[in-house]
Amino acid sequence: MTVNLADKLNTGLSPQQFIDGMQKNREEFQSGYEAFSWENDGDREFFENLRSRDDLRVLILAADWCGDVVRNVPVVFRALEAADIPTQVLILEENFDVMDQFLTMGGRSVPVVIFTDTDGNVLGKWGPRPAHVQQIMVRFKQQNPDREAPDYQEKMAECRKELIAAYGEGTDHHAVVIKELRELISGF
Repeated sequence: MTVNLADKLNTGLSPQQFIDGMQKNREEFQSGYEAFSWENDGDREFFENLRSRDDLRVLILAADWCGDVVRNVPVVFRALEAADIPTQVLILEENFDVMDQFLTMGGRSVPVVIFTDTDGNVLGKWGPRPAHVQQIMVRFKQQNPDREAPDYQEKMAECRKELIAAYGEGTDHHAVVIKELRELISGF
């Protein structure tokens, strides 16, 4: 099934509008945005060379309360700015119709970075977190399928600690996000 999001193009917030409207985590988000730097010239050049393409659009499903959004979207914004790809943020709570087409293991997890062509045809997606971090959540969900189990919340709290540790210190994960985005975009 091909997903088309033409009706959502040009309906979201600009990256700056998203930042300006953040009610939670704005300082941490801006800190990640300001701390970004290219780990190598090859990655920077790859994204800058995308400026010659006018066939890509990006929609990012996000929520300001989400730690994965705060850690990852500043990096995504920087990469897409370098590429000059038109980018809009769709607020999760206002776009469940889109979110429900991009579930992660049956659940609503953000961010989801959706690449489309100019007609809104989905080319690919990234998210909600780098693959090495996501593996921790995959393992957790496989080992804890019953969300109603008495110890589920306790185990989830431990899983969240493990997720945070997997991101590494400071901006350690930025290069991983860039690498994964580059690999994805190279496919279209």
